[in-house]
Amino acid sequence: MLSPHEFATLMLLKDAPDLLSLDSADLEALLDRQLVTVEDLASGQRRPLITHDGQMFLKAFARLPNDE
Repeated sequence: MLSPHEFATLMLLKDAPDLLSLDSADLEALLDRQLVTVEDLASGQRRPLITHDGQMFLKAFARLPNDE
């Protein structure tokens, strides 16, 4: 299970993959769970990308019923 911060980080990456100011602990947890990967850019910077598993996780979460 993801923490609220880890989940928020995953959602941020989906909407703004070029964000560079992410919490490193949250990003590390997502890397460990293979929900994101890191791409090395020609500029020397690194960019986190959501993996297929990460995309499926977000899609599954979006389908959960709202308990109101």
